[in-house]
Amino acid sequence: MNKYILSAFADEYSPDFEKQLIALGVFDISHIELRFVDGKNISDLDDGELERVEFLLEKYKIRVNSIGSPLGKITIDGDIAAHLERTERVCRIAERLGAKCVRVFSFYPPEGKNIADYKGKVLDALEKMLNIAGKYGVKLCHENEARIYGESPENCLELLSHFGGRLGCVFDMGNFALEGYDPMAAYEMLCPYIEYFHVKDALGAGAIVPPGLGEAKIEDILGRFAAEKGGAFVTLEPHLETFSGFNALTDRSFENPYKYQTPEAAFVDAVNKIKEILERI
Repeated sequence: MNKYILSAFADEYSPDFEKQLIALGVFDISHIELRFVDGKNISDLDDGELERVEFLLEKYKIRVNSIGSPLGKITIDGDIAAHLERTERVCRIAERLGAKCVRVFSFYPPEGKNIADYKGKVLDALEKMLNIAGKYGVKLCHENEARIYGESPENCLELLSHFGGRLGCVFDMGNFALEGYDPMAAYEMLCPYIEYFHVKDALGAGAIVPPGLGEAKIEDILGRFAAEKGGAFVTLEPHLETFSGFNALTDRSFENPYKYQTPEAAFVDAVNKIKEILERI
């Protein structure tokens, strides 16, 4: 791969799956990272619903680069056995839909506790998840996010190096910026493990903004990676103000200076801005 291939969480454009695919075609985006289909998480679809997903993907000629799963997004003292069953289901879906990657997280602490005290349990749960993924030929890729074990670049590196490349990195420079970490320093630390990128932009004060208008250093990082590695998938995850699920992702209050009338308008602006960035690289 010698350039970036643009993908997207198209559920931020519309909850209607067919509308998502139609929009991707209009935007000339060839891939999707599947997360919500008609308001239902991809991991919760039954076989009949998956058949419809397959039919529509073929109809609109959109391919799946990754599954944006919720795996690892529970407290580490939760029902891990049930979570491993869900891991099996997600990996089976990924194999069925031709997705090479599955996005995962590294668990929240129990209420009132410090996740750093649960390192052993986090590693054990991820090891079991990786073993399941291996049966289906898919790669689990860890996304850095607030309050999970792998929030900081240092903890991400610890996880990735522990598994010796079996666990990939979904590098989200916007999440690093939001939590006060230097995205470029994080990139330099994690570059050897980066499988692909999630792109959102942010101001450290707490606002999610369109790509290129924040402090996530998107163009600098993607430019460095292109020069050093040649390219990868880039999944657009703009999380702008009209995204209905955003407030559930964080306990912080965000005041976004960029206002949009509709989710569609917000998504279109984000698409245009990431395309401008990619054209300059």
